[in-house]
Amino acid sequence: MRIVMLLLCFFTTLPLLAAEEILPFADPKQQALFRELTHELRCPKCQNQNIADSNAVVAVDMRKKTYELVQQGQDKAQVIEYMKLRYGDFVHYQPPLQLSTIWLWLLPALLVLGMGVFVVRKNNQQQLLVNEDVSSELDAELQAMIDEATVKPNTGDKPA
Repeated sequence: MRIVMLLLCFFTTLPLLAAEEILPFADPKQQALFRELTHELRCPKCQNQNIADSNAVVAVDMRKKTYELVQQGQDKAQVIEYMKLRYGDFVHYQPPLQLSTIWLWLLPALLVLGMGVFVVRKNNQQQLLVNEDVSSELDAELQAMIDEATVKPNTGDKPA
């Protein structure tokens, strides 16, 4: 009986662990903007988790500040710019094209180009090997024909 009561208490408190912070908004547009921003901004501590899913202290502070800025009527670009100024370009999942981030944009293109060059060179090598095999077979056949043609006249048949 004690085990049943203990399990009942445990399972009734599970929804409390999944509680979500409910924030009041003036209109649904602000709420949608807040959700979009919290899913688009990255937690500086968690590295690859957005501030909506992170429970790190800095992510909680960023959510609060995002809420304040949205409540003040700032738009998406203004909030993102504020967060970038405060935490750096890393907090946004879409880094800007700068000298320090150029490798993020060029590396995928260079990898695709490199793979293309590799495939073309490999294909050319295989064709050369096939051509060499075919040419060596043809050379052997030609040499056999030449040998056969030069041997026949020496058989001793004289024309009358």
